[in-house]
Amino acid sequence: MRHLFKTAAAAAVALSTSLAALPAFAETLTFVSWMKGEPGYGDWWNEVIQKFEASHPDVKVEMTKVSRNEYADTMFTMFAGGTPPDIVHLAAFEYQAFANEGWLADLGPFIEKSGMDLKGWAGQSTCEWKGKTNCIMLLYTAYILAYNEKLLKDAGIASVPTDWNGLIAAAKAATRDTDGDGVTDVYGLGVDSSGGSNMMHDMLHFVLDAGGNWTEDGKPAFNSPGVIEGLARFKQIYKDGLTPKDAKAGDMRQLLIEGRIAMRLDGPWIWNVMKGADPAIRDNLKLAESPLNPPVGGTSNVIGMPSDISDEKKALVWDFIQVAASKEMQQRFATLGSSPAPMPGLDYTAEIKADPNFALFAKANDKASAAGVDRLPKGLELQFNEVTKIVFREVQRMLIDDLSPQEAGANMQAAVEKIAG
Repeated sequence: MRHLFKTAAAAAVALSTSLAALPAFAETLTFVSWMKGEPGYGDWWNEVIQKFEASHPDVKVEMTKVSRNEYADTMFTMFAGGTPPDIVHLAAFEYQAFANEGWLADLGPFIEKSGMDLKGWAGQSTCEWKGKTNCIMLLYTAYILAYNEKLLKDAGIASVPTDWNGLIAAAKAATRDTDGDGVTDVYGLGVDSSGGSNMMHDMLHFVLDAGGNWTEDGKPAFNSPGVIEGLARFKQIYKDGLTPKDAKAGDMRQLLIEGRIAMRLDGPWIWNVMKGADPAIRDNLKLAESPLNPPVGGTSNVIGMPSDISDEKKALVWDFIQVAASKEMQQRFATLGSSPAPMPGLDYTAEIKADPNFALFAKANDKASAAGVDRLPKGLELQFNEVTKIVFREVQRMLIDDLSPQEAGANMQAAVEKIAG
């Protein structure tokens, strides 16, 4: 931890030094991001900067890169030291700590004055913190079903499942010992049971489909009927041996492209993983809508501004945010990022022509966004790391000590309520 802090502090000092040495313009806006130089999203940021600078010829946007591994610590050091960047770019799961310190400006008055329409803007509710709008959501993605068509057909499953009953039936049929040695060779469904945020995301599929969520109105709801039913489904998959045990999400993706898992619920990024499969297997790998409703969706990264910069700079940063949120640049976001943009109602004809899966991704986004789904439990954002540990501990007791889902849910509720205050 000490090394990490020293590294982040050194990076912050280096950034402060380099930002202070910028060339003279009438005004310079500093901007730190981990996406600088990335194909796709990095290209999109370059276009946003160019468009902003074209309409503000006396203003320079100086973009600097900090690696993702050091990012949150570096930004925290910069804010704590009174030298935050003017344009604030943060992950959606980490901005709350900065907002909680009062370091982010309330964008509500800017939104109201400019008339920015955020109705239907995917994931925007995550930017609401203690009654204020501290950011604009930049990316929201929903989960889909990746499956091996041949493995399902070999198991007698003629069509892709469209609900929980179909999913569990297909998982049971596809789980097989193909060589008769008593060891399972093919698993019906790949579910992370190794703990951490990915395990909670995988469990959330079953919780949402059962009508529950980790929180209700910002309060823990781990003992609610929907969560208990979701825990029961997770336990059934694990105890019946339908998934490899104690494996991580990354392991599941690898097993999918090796032809050893028939189905996996995952984000659109799994398509790039599937492209790396051996050609003989790749031809059987397909994507479809999640059979569970609503699908899991998740926010990714946000843009905002510091609370303590001058009003003149705030006005310029808001102009920059408006460029990023404009219809033209949202359309470019979809094109360059190969991902649906958070702005609703865009024309994806060109994107679908280039990649037919784009229509599936956009439809999943619309369903998850309309249902207000986010992987990060509302009200537990600051305690999420601790919550994942509690959930893992009680899930292990449910699976190993055979606790009932009701007992596991009650234990989670009591422990989470203690840390939530």
